[in-house]
Amino acid sequence: MAWLFLFVAGFLEVIWALLMKQSVGFTRLWPSIGTIFFVLASFGLLSLAMRALPLGTAYTIWTGIGAVGAFAVGVVFLGEQVNPMRGIAAALIVCGIVLMTLSSDA
Repeated sequence: MAWLFLFVAGFLEVIWALLMKQSVGFTRLWPSIGTIFFVLASFGLLSLAMRALPLGTAYTIWTGIGAVGAFAVGVVFLGEQVNPMRGIAAALIVCGIVLMTLSSDA
C-alpha cells in the first residue's frame, strides 16, 4: 500500500501545482481552495507512504513525479515551450525515479 500511497501523492502534487498556477497567486478563490485541499491530501498520503518507505526514496519519487508531471501538464495543457534541454532534464528525472525505485529495500 505504501507504494500506491506514494504514487497517488505524486499525482496529487501535479494537480495542486496546476491549481496553484490557476490561482494566479492565490487571488482566485476556487483554484486557491483546490490547491490547499490537494496539498494536504498529497502530504497526507506521502506521510502514510513514509511509514514503510525510506525517507530518501519516498521524497525523491514524490518530488520527481511532481516535477515531471508538472512539466508535462505545462507543455500539454498550458502551451509551455519544450526544447531538447528541457526534454533531457525531464528524462533524467524519470531515470532517477526509476533507479531510486529499483534501489529501494521496501
